Amino acid sequence: MCAVPAPRVRPRLRGVAEGRPRLQTRESFCHSTVLLMGQRSGRQERSKKPEMSLSENMKAEEEDDREENKELKTKDQRLPLVFGVADLKNGAVGLYNVGQTCCLNSLLQVFLMNIHFTRILRRITVPPYASLKRNNVPYQMLLLLEKMQSGKQKAVSPIDLAMCLSTHRVNMFIQHDAAQLFLTLWNLVKRQMKDQDLVTKLSDLYTICVQEHLACQICSSEMKRNSNMLTLPLPVLDSNSHMLKTLEDCLQCFFHPEELTGHNMCFCEYCDKKTPFLQSMKLVHLPQTLTIHLKRFCFERSTNVYKLSHCLPFPQELDFNAVLTEQQSQAHGSEKAAWRYEIFAVVAHSGSTNSGHYCAYIRSLTECKWYCFNDSTVCQVSWDDVKCTYGHSDLNWGQTAYLLIYMKKHPQ
Repeated sequence: MCAVPAPRVRPRLRGVAEGRPRLQTRESFCHSTVLLMGQRSGRQERSKKPEMSLSENMKAEEEDDREENKELKTKDQRLPLVFGVADLKNGAVGLYNVGQTCCLNSLLQVFLMNIHFTRILRRITVPPYASLKRNNVPYQMLLLLEKMQSGKQKAVSPIDLAMCLSTHRVNMFIQHDAAQLFLTLWNLVKRQMKDQDLVTKLSDLYTICVQEHLACQICSSEMKRNSNMLTLPLPVLDSNSHMLKTLEDCLQCFFHPEELTGHNMCFCEYCDKKTPFLQSMKLVHLPQTLTIHLKRFCFERSTNVYKLSHCLPFPQELDFNAVLTEQQSQAHGSEKAAWRYEIFAVVAHSGSTNSGHYCAYIRSLTECKWYCFNDSTVCQVSWDDVKCTYGHSDLNWGQTAYLLIYMKKHPQ
């Protein structure tokens, strides 16, 4: 049966304001403090059954869990045999839009097409009870992976995972910001993994480490601290609000020292007052899977949010050693030697800040072919098609790259 295309909707885009374009100040880097998005919606229906005592209620829930566990037992036994969507054994599989879930669908495709992520996902501990399984994000992602791999459908429904996310305050029926939803999904997966070895592997797969330097311009005292990030948030405007022309320019701008003056001054313990500081960033560590967030959404002092759609090319291969100077890195030679990447996926946004749509362009790691995942519609594309996401100032509804996912190249 042919896949029914998702209805064309132009949902509200929420959570896209990211700072004034004039300054493009750096944001907080600690991923452990990421807030969950969305709110619970709808009313709870009152039960028509007579109220039970606490012990009776617990027994009833345990009985329900046992019944549901019987139904899931066979499926759970099959889970270790899942090879992963990235192998594309039955062709690329789409995801139906079940309520403005184009953002979620795009991110799920990026996660599940990453064989390094699915290797970790396939090793999770299956929750013991049905109620726990329903609310466990990594387990529901694993079920979706199995469903996409084992069937012959051109598209499947992510409704079970979407309902699971709604219990964690990630609502359906609203449009999410892809960068924020990526952080939310990753944190939920990490939080619900019981095996600490897998948690470590997940962190190693995605975590970026930078060293922040703050130098007082009066007494020359210096403070250093290491910060971990899941995405590298790159400005697309420089400090004078000029449009940056390439991804390499954005990287240089992010790691370029910034003067903190006026109300941006910091308190100096040695001067015992607020003083001008020089802030700089040094790159310490890059992971296997590198996620770059292009800060396309900005707001002015009037709080009007707008999208920066100008053309910003990004390369197929990216060598950080050729982009950053010696002063912009704080790493050993063996670490820096591995800072060579090739593009793996692009999450693109079309539309404006008020309405829009997400899709994902992903390169199969086994076939080395590019696919466009647009909800339930999946088609093979070329690199020239991917380059159409560079952006164009005159095409407000055109596709614009928002998240870039690079994969570390293996040494020859």
